[in-house]
Order: sequence, then C-alpha cells, then structure tokens
Amino acid sequence: MIRRFVSCTLVCATALIATAQAAPEQIPLWPNGAPGFESRRNEPEEAQDYWVRNIHNPSLTVFVPLVDKANGTAVIVVPGGGHRELVFDAEGRDAAKFLNRLGITAFVLKYRLAREQDSPYQLATHVRQDAYRAMRLVRSRAGEWRVDPNRVGMLGFSAGGEVVAMVAYGPGYGDPQAADPIDRENGRPNFQMIVYPGPLGIPSEGVPTDAPPLFIVCANDDHGHVEPTVDLINKYRAAGAPVEAHLFARGGHAFNMGQRSKLATLHHWPDRMADWLKDNGWLDRQDRSRK
Repeated sequence: MIRRFVSCTLVCATALIATAQAAPEQIPLWPNGAPGFESRRNEPEEAQDYWVRNIHNPSLTVFVPLVDKANGTAVIVVPGGGHRELVFDAEGRDAAKFLNRLGITAFVLKYRLAREQDSPYQLATHVRQDAYRAMRLVRSRAGEWRVDPNRVGMLGFSAGGEVVAMVAYGPGYGDPQAADPIDRENGRPNFQMIVYPGPLGIPSEGVPTDAPPLFIVCANDDHGHVEPTVDLINKYRAAGAPVEAHLFARGGHAFNMGQRSKLATLHHWPDRMADWLKDNGWLDRQDRSRK
C-alpha cells in the first residue's frame, strides 16, 4: 500500500511539473542600466490602472508557456501608448498569455519613452537601441529558454508597431567584435505582427525583398493609423515580400486583444493571427535547443 501511494505521488508530481507555468520574471536589458543612463536604472517605474511610465531601466518580462505545450518559437511583445506610456496589461500581458496558449514563449518589452514629459530619450536612438537589445538578449539566451534563435518574432501595438518597424527593415547585424557577447547577435526579427501601427519606422523608399513576413491588423475608421497600414501593405506587395492583412470596417483605435470589443470581427482578431502563425509553421513543435 505504501509503495503504491509513493508511486502515485511521484506520477502526480511529474504531471504537475509538466503542466506548471512559471511566474513572469523581469530581466533588465543591460545588467548595469542602459548605456549612458546607468545612474537612472534604480529610479522606480510608475504604474497605475492600465499604464506604466518612468521607464529608465528597460527590461523584458518573460512569460513561459506550459512545458508540455512549448514549441520553440519566441515573440517579443511591444505595447503601445504613444511613446508617453506603456499599455502594459492590455497590449503586453494579455498578448503574452494568448501567445503562451499557442505554445510560444513571450517577452514583453518595457522600452524607454521618448515623448514622456521631460524625457531625455530619442526615438531613433534610444528606443531603437532597446528593441535591438531585446532581440539580441532573447537570441543570446535561447538555450536557457528552450527557444530556437531562428524563430524569434515581434508583436507591436500602435507605437509598439513603430518600435518593431525600427528594427525589422535593416539587416540587424550584430558587432562581431563587441565586448558584450549579446551585442554580437542579430537584432532583426524572423517575423512580425503589427496592430494599428503609427507611421514611424516604415521605410520611405519601400521595404527590402527579404523583409520579415508580416501580419498586420487595423480598423478602417482608425484615422492616422489606417494610412500607414495601407502604405506598408503596398510596400510589401511591391517588394514581393509575404504579407497578410486584415482591415476591419469598424473598431477605431486601441482595441487591444479584442476582449472588450462587442464587434465579433475584433473580438476574434487574435484567432486570425493564430491561424497565420500556424499556416507559416511558427507553431510547429521543433527542437528547442540552441543551434
């Protein structure tokens, strides 16, 4: 009887480990703080309701899927907020948990805010630096998180879509001579999903033919965001680069993951993203060891 009880206990414990989901961990992009701003790394963030502000120590919050569901794909989630704040819950945490259910390891990026009052940061310099560093950090620790460094994408909302665009269309090569080995990694995503993006970061002369495959979503009545959406779609089509677009008739701006919308199309838009990920092989279960 005792042996049977011990055996049952071991089996149950093993099952619990296989289905346990780790609590999110926040990891700074630079252990000593952002270059040139190390003295500000200990300044506390401000968080209230749906937003986070006063970010001086940019970081990734890691959301790990169930062990028995993980497929080796990773996505860096970039919330919006007009570069004045981060909509961390609705466009960060909620998106990460949705991706976890698909078996994807998600990393929510807290980047520096260039348009926050009295901000010392610039979009083209410091925000781009954060995005590149996030990509390189994930690839440098791919073995630890059991993800494939060749299956790392980005998901950006609004201003976060602009951040994704800042790193998606250049080569992203790391510096092979960099003292920090993280900076030797490539910073370009393998694929990207953009939701109601702003115009920043979209190349004026077009996108390269090898631009990362794109999934893009917007509402037709989202003035100021539908225009860059259509512009990017046309540039992808002109380049012959792979793109899937969903332009919904109504919905306005900031419908997040669609959970609050009464419109069926918007409520289910994440399912279209899941379909796209599946159709393109990003949900296929593969070897998750570092190559």
